[in-house]
Amino acid sequence: MERAINDFITTLSAQRNSSANTIGAYTTDLRQLLDFLTQRGVTDWREVRPEHISGYVAHLRERRYASTSVARKAAALKSFMHYLLRKRALDEDPTLTLTTPKVEKGRPLVLAPEETQRFFRFVGTGGPAGQRDFAMLHCLASTGMRVTELVMTDVDDLDLARGHIRCKGRGGRVRTLPLSLAAQHALAVYLGDGRHDLAHSSEESALFVNHHGQRLTRQGFWLIMKQYARAAGITHVTPHTLRHSFALDMLGKGADLRTVQGLLGHANISTTLMYAQMNRAKSEAAVGGVASEQPDTVAPLSESIELLLQPSVH
Repeated sequence: MERAINDFITTLSAQRNSSANTIGAYTTDLRQLLDFLTQRGVTDWREVRPEHISGYVAHLRERRYASTSVARKAAALKSFMHYLLRKRALDEDPTLTLTTPKVEKGRPLVLAPEETQRFFRFVGTGGPAGQRDFAMLHCLASTGMRVTELVMTDVDDLDLARGHIRCKGRGGRVRTLPLSLAAQHALAVYLGDGRHDLAHSSEESALFVNHHGQRLTRQGFWLIMKQYARAAGITHVTPHTLRHSFALDMLGKGADLRTVQGLLGHANISTTLMYAQMNRAKSEAAVGGVASEQPDTVAPLSESIELLLQPSVH
């Protein structure tokens, strides 16, 4: 059964539109399904029945998985079962009656300025791991990079002399992003100290490495971020929280939509419009006296934002 999953993942990897995130998520989801079936005595995919599938979905809900996670896992197992049907490894589709949970798309979660400051205060920089984490989080906060883009950066992508980092985005698109002074300092400390202790080989190209000296994964970053969020008492955090906060902060400071689109690496500006709508709603609430006042002295993201805004404001 494991071999069938591996063959499916290999096929998925060969497809041009399958991202590393999709492949990683499908691998995790299908192995979780396999564990569930194995514990119930299923030893062949031909033995899987609709009641097994419905039982698995009920199991996910009992474990309080979010609707978005359940929907993704359901999509993964549907794709896999359709693959097995094409390969004649199944006689019938056990997901035929499976209904995908409805997912209401909510607004992205962002951090208020004081939450961002509190979040960073809980990152200890006394050891190598703390220096890495502080540098990573500042890098995200000052550039709006995706987490996947962050963990895929190499040491050679960083240019501290110019205060830039090269970001390899979706579709092979590369963009150069300015780093805040705080991020530059944190990265310089990490490169000069912490990374030397974490990287066991001089041949490792990854900028951010784990305690094994290998490239940090997206999942590894998420565990780290959740740890600091929990310590800071912040519950509304996702892997993209700092990215969302960056986008909203830039628009709030007057950046035009095209500038934000370019920095975030959105192929379509309609994706960026979501932040413009959030910023407009926030501004209207503030004018109406609904929003709580935020001190102007708090600058949760990057000093480089100010530099970016100068040529962008009309």
